[in-house]
Amino acid sequence: MVFWKRLFSKPSDSVTSDLTSEFNEELLDIKGETNGQRRIFLSTERDINLYELEELCNAVGWARRPLGKVKQALNHSFIVVSMWEIEKNQRRLVGFARATSDHAFNATVWDVVIHPSCQNKGLGKALVKYMIHQLRNEDISNITLFADPQVIDFYRRLGFVLDPEGIKGMFWYPN
Repeated sequence: MVFWKRLFSKPSDSVTSDLTSEFNEELLDIKGETNGQRRIFLSTERDINLYELEELCNAVGWARRPLGKVKQALNHSFIVVSMWEIEKNQRRLVGFARATSDHAFNATVWDVVIHPSCQNKGLGKALVKYMIHQLRNEDISNITLFADPQVIDFYRRLGFVLDPEGIKGMFWYPN
């Protein structure tokens, strides 16, 4: 994994300036969708069905995690954002991200995931921008994340940079 960091100077930063409203109240545009039958919404509600979340993570090939620990992680997260597809009166979880924080200066974004059928349509970008917007509204100025090598360019296009002072992150793993 690569350690990423994004520093913001003020809430009116350019990353959030193009967000004209809260996504959870508006329809998101979906690239290539014109039939109007498929709608995507973002939500900050924490009442997420753990089995739906597990199914989403499974779809992208993530290792299974104990549901009790996933629930604990959600409960202790600072912000949880879910993305829902509504098509023909059916609701489906298609995206998810969460952040932990010290509630003052720092936050780390975790578990950013978009269902494979919804990738390359701008939804991952919308999800991450919304997460940044929510964190900046809480006056968090230092936003970090960890990225696997195959998604480095995705985060770079959203303004994240490798730690400019060299990798400061260190890890301890049990033997």
